[in-house]
Amino acid sequence: MDGAARLVSRAGTVPVRAGAAGLLAGAGQALHQDGDLARSRREHLSALILARAEGDARLTAEAALGLGGLWVHEHRTLSAAAEVRARQQEALAGLSLHDPRALRLRIRLAAEADYAAGEARNVIALVEQARAEGDPVALAEALSLAHHCLLGPAHGAQRRRLAARLIDVAAATGRRSDLIMGVLWHCVDLFLAADPNAGRNLSELRDLLAGKDHPAARFVQQAIETTLLVRAGRLADAERAAQECAETGVRAGDADAEGWYVHQMIAIRWFQGRVGELLPLVRATADSPTVGVLDGSHFAALAVAAAGAGDRVLTAGALARLGDPEDLPDNSTRLLTLHHAIRAGQWVDDCDLVARCAAELTPHARLPVMASLAVACFGSASDVLGAAALHAQDADRAIDHLHDAVCDNLALGHRPALALTRWRLAAALEARGRPYDLYEAGVHRERATALADELGIPLPADNLAGAPLGMPARTVKYRRKGRFWRLELGEAVVEVENSVGMAHLAVLFDNPGRPVPAVRLAGAAPEEAGQTVLDPQAREQYRRRLAELDTQIARATDAARTAEADRARDEREWLIAELAAATGLGGRPREFAGAAERARTAVAKAIRRALDRIEAQHAELGGRLRREVRTGTSCCYQPGSR
Repeated sequence: MDGAARLVSRAGTVPVRAGAAGLLAGAGQALHQDGDLARSRREHLSALILARAEGDARLTAEAALGLGGLWVHEHRTLSAAAEVRARQQEALAGLSLHDPRALRLRIRLAAEADYAAGEARNVIALVEQARAEGDPVALAEALSLAHHCLLGPAHGAQRRRLAARLIDVAAATGRRSDLIMGVLWHCVDLFLAADPNAGRNLSELRDLLAGKDHPAARFVQQAIETTLLVRAGRLADAERAAQECAETGVRAGDADAEGWYVHQMIAIRWFQGRVGELLPLVRATADSPTVGVLDGSHFAALAVAAAGAGDRVLTAGALARLGDPEDLPDNSTRLLTLHHAIRAGQWVDDCDLVARCAAELTPHARLPVMASLAVACFGSASDVLGAAALHAQDADRAIDHLHDAVCDNLALGHRPALALTRWRLAAALEARGRPYDLYEAGVHRERATALADELGIPLPADNLAGAPLGMPARTVKYRRKGRFWRLELGEAVVEVENSVGMAHLAVLFDNPGRPVPAVRLAGAAPEEAGQTVLDPQAREQYRRRLAELDTQIARATDAARTAEADRARDEREWLIAELAAATGLGGRPREFAGAAERARTAVAKAIRRALDRIEAQHAELGGRLRREVRTGTSCCYQPGSR
């Protein structure tokens, strides 16, 4: 069967009486006015068959052009893409060099080749040729296709220039889709850049589609609105919107309907702590022919879903399919792929992969991690960079990144990401452990907990230590029954006699992931007689720091740097409290002698005896709790720790 026969078999019955010209008029209406990709494809295919049968080279070229659609890479299977490319090359060969369709076909072929190669060099050159020749239709198509080839995070400024030119030239083409695509691309660019005016441009896109639908653009609009629902923490509403968006994409004939739905569901389940539930769906999509050959994000998504399901072998295998992070294409899913690879790489403790992915992500630290055309958002890239720094035990760098991420997520209005970022920042501050770090950590934990409770999302107990990624590790449930304590974890149930150590464990079980000072568990008074809590030099350093903070607060307030001023105020309040606690009657310094050390020893022994009793009744549960309960000057229950 030759190519024409295959096309006929796919098109079905061809209304011959309409003629190629009549069919092309309807097909052009579907594509350039109505934005109906599915109908446009069918009608351009029928017109192509008739135009070839009539021997009309110009109509053949027009029909071959229409088969490409509005986007680059609309035909995902190798066979379909090759067949359309062959029809376009054949049509180009039948035209004179001066026919305007010849330039448009060269633009389309160059864009498809550039996209497959992960570049835009050739189509950009043809943008300038179309401008020089004064052909507004060719220029509009070149601008839109070139924009689609430049969706990587490094190309933001260049994309915005292309979108602005497309909006300008759309008035000269008279085609509704050109204006809609210009506004759509500009809107997408602003979301990808975290521009505060992005919402305003989304409203403009809505207005353009309000009077008459345009399914291709409506699909993108609904996808972005799903992202905004996730950012607002309305996850149940976002799930319904994702389903509606996918249905719109299918009706429009967009090949991304399946892939975008998966990205949206991963974002929703990620913040719900349930990403492992998506493993069957993600596994099927990763090998779907609808996924672009240059899109590694679905392998990264598979790694994250496998980690969420607790499958280490599949996680490592999916990460291996990604290849070298340095070789990832600079496309619309680059940041998302790096984000997922870092998260999954942490869980399998692949320090080298995490470090290499973080190095690739660092130049884009202040951008939001988004999928494709802003269809899903995981918050600021600085957040995952902070997590990577924590994984490398670089608390200073982690704190810097996470402070940035808090500001970024506030600006994005991404409430679920903000809760998780504050939680991770608290962990980083506790890991560094400077005096004022612990106070600030407490502030962030309190705010993270309040926000997570409001949104109804879980806070992972220890996302970096071995709990399935994105899911809170299972924690011990307990209750006191007279002289006994009943402990439950999964199917493990034990009852142990009351003891001081069990009382300490109950406090830790109530505060998973949070360090609790041993002196608090033991009830020791830190101001017992002995050495001073703060020596004169330390008190003087605190007072100097207070003066510095007063200046910093004043400057930040004057410059409207709200986040910086709040951090300085938090530290100032902590220092004042420390000075007050370290000063007794008449301003004399308080003293203590070894209280912390005595508490550390006593608490550790009591907890160890309680764990011995648990292990005697249930070896597996006792062994697990030994790994998860850490004792010392501060004690902590870390569910999921190895």
